[in-house]
Amino acid sequence: MLSKKTKYGIKALAYLAEKGSHTPVLISEIAENENISKKFLEAILLQLKKNGFLGSKMGKGGGYYLLKEPEQMTIASVYRVLEGPIAMLPCVSLNYYEKCDDCKSEEECILNKMMIEVRDRTLEVYENKTIRDILKKN
Repeated sequence: MLSKKTKYGIKALAYLAEKGSHTPVLISEIAENENISKKFLEAILLQLKKNGFLGSKMGKGGGYYLLKEPEQMTIASVYRVLEGPIAMLPCVSLNYYEKCDDCKSEEECILNKMMIEVRDRTLEVYENKTIRDILKKN
């Protein structure tokens, strides 16, 4: 399940994209328009800033703004920054691989092959969707 942190991060990036890539927007405006706790949103935006998605400007006319164009921000990259691994098991993760303690081997694991398929299909969507894509109205 997508955490609120990641959901709100994606919504905030989309809100900033709609406002214009380099137009600073106050946290309070994003929080109010997207119905997100201001304090929680502040932590999310700081994490996105630390990872190169956002810039900020202090003072009058300040706020957060996009450093990357919306079509350059994949949902996968945002997810990994805010959530961590996309794979549901550590033994099938591409970027955060760890051997499972309870399995004798990955070849004998009854879940491994299925979880690889789940990971691959999820990645196919997340890596091919950008912040720009989710702004398009159907």
